Amino acid sequence: MSVFASALNSAGAREVTFVSGAELADLARDIPFLPLKTTQDSNSGIAERTEQDDRSARNLTDFLQATRGGAAAALLAQTRRRRAEPLAAPARVVRELRAVHDQVRPDWYVVDQIDYATTLALHALGLPFVSYVTGHPTYLVTRDDQFFGLPQAWPSAVRPSAAELAVLSTEVRLTDLALTAAFTRFLRDFAPARPVPRRAFALTSPHAAVVNYPELPWLPPLPEHQRQIFLGHCTSPEPLDDTWRARTHGRRVVLVALGTFLSARHDVLRTVVQGVLRVPEVTVVVAAGGRVAELADLAEDPRVFVESVVPQRALLPHVAAMVHHGGNNSFTECLEAGVPAVVLPFSSDQFCIAHDAERAGAGVCLDPNAARPEDVATVLRSVLSEPAPFAGLRDAVRAAGPERGAARLLEELDRA
Repeated sequence: MSVFASALNSAGAREVTFVSGAELADLARDIPFLPLKTTQDSNSGIAERTEQDDRSARNLTDFLQATRGGAAAALLAQTRRRRAEPLAAPARVVRELRAVHDQVRPDWYVVDQIDYATTLALHALGLPFVSYVTGHPTYLVTRDDQFFGLPQAWPSAVRPSAAELAVLSTEVRLTDLALTAAFTRFLRDFAPARPVPRRAFALTSPHAAVVNYPELPWLPPLPEHQRQIFLGHCTSPEPLDDTWRARTHGRRVVLVALGTFLSARHDVLRTVVQGVLRVPEVTVVVAAGGRVAELADLAEDPRVFVESVVPQRALLPHVAAMVHHGGNNSFTECLEAGVPAVVLPFSSDQFCIAHDAERAGAGVCLDPNAARPEDVATVLRSVLSEPAPFAGLRDAVRAAGPERGAARLLEELDRA
C-alpha cells in the first residue's frame, strides 16, 4: 500500500498521507506519515520478532501449530479466532480516525479491504473511501455462497476432504454471522443513522476497489456496484547491493521465502533446501526470519545462503525460480519479474493464489506438510526447464502496475 500511496502522489494527487502502525513509518519514504493502530496484532517484517502482547504472541504460536495439521486445520483456526475477536476496539478506531480526519481533511481514503475496523469506522462516519485489496480478489465477497475464509478454488496438491470442508463451511458461516452482529451493535450504538450492511465481510467501497492482482479471466464474480482497478503488481524497482550481486553473479539462483509468518516453519524450509540441492548447479537463497539458527547446518554448504531477511524484490530479476507460500506479493512480484514458482500454500487466500499460479502456468503447487525433498527437486526441475510458459501474462502484468493504476483511480475519483 505504501508503493501505491507513492504512485498516487506521482500521478498528481494533491496530497497523499500514509497512515499505518507506527512500526511501519519507514515505508512512507516520500510522503507524510501518521500513526494509527487499528488491530491488536502487529507485524513489522518478521512476525515472531515483532513486539506483541501475550495474547498476540500466543495466537501466533497457535496458528503456526495449526498449519502443521493441514489446510483445513489452519483455516479453521483462523476463522475461529476471527469469531472470538470479531472487532478490535472499534470505538477507539472511530475516535482516532476522526482525529486524523480533522487534521488532514482528505477528500478520499484508501483502506485495506480486510481492515474491517477501519472500513467500519469510515462507513460509520460517512467518509468516502476506496477499498484496497491486498490479497486474492475473492476478498471482495459478493455472492451469498461466498464466505471469507472458505477458498473458492483449490490447487491440485491441496484438497481437503469432504468432511473437512463441511466443518469449515459451517464455521465460516458462524464467523460471518458474528462479524455482522458486531457491526450491527456498533452502528446501533455509535452511528444509528448509518445503514447496517447485510453482511459485514461484504462491506466494501460503493465507488471503487484497487486490486493488487492481475485480472485473470477465471476469477469469480466481483461486486457489480463498484469499479475494480487491477494493478497486476504493486512493486517499485529496487537496486541489488554489491553483497547480493556478488552472491548471485554467474549463478543459477533459487529464492526460498515463506513470508513474515510462515518463515517460522523451518521444518518446511529445511525440506525445500534439501530438495533444491538435489538439482545440480543451483544456489539457494533462504529468507529464514527468526529461524536462521535452526538452519545453520544447511548454510555450511557453499551453495546455500540463509539470512533472516532478503531483498526479495531486488533479487527476483536475478533468480531462476522462487519457492514461496502463495502470498499475494510473492505471486505478483514473480509474475512481474517473469520468475516461475513452486508454491506451498498454508492458509488464508494462499490456496486460491496457488490455484491461479497453476492455471496461469506460472507455478507448480506442493502440499507443504506432505512434500519430500525429492518432490521439491522434481517440480523444481520442471519449472526450470519450461521456457517461459506465462510470458503473455508477464507482459500484461508489466503493462499495468501501480503508476497506471493510480492514474486510473484518480480519473475515477474525479468522476465520482
